[in-house]
Amino acid sequence: MKCPNCSSKDIGKIGSHQFYCWGCFIELTVNGEKMSVYQVEEDGTLSSLDDLFFGEEFQQDFPSHMHASN
Repeated sequence: MKCPNCSSKDIGKIGSHQFYCWGCFIELTVNGEKMSVYQVEEDGTLSSLDDLFFGEEFQQDFPSHMHASN
């Protein structure tokens, strides 16, 4: 799995449907076939970065076994 923001492969799992990129310090949330990307703010809150990514860029290099099951 590669980060959709920086292409780093240094991704850690932080929850059942959540991942963290140690390359650019963003959080990725997976729900079925949909991935959301968040910036972690200094106070720990998350700001959505979904509006910065378009089309199929999210699904690129995202293995099917990493998708969250319902």
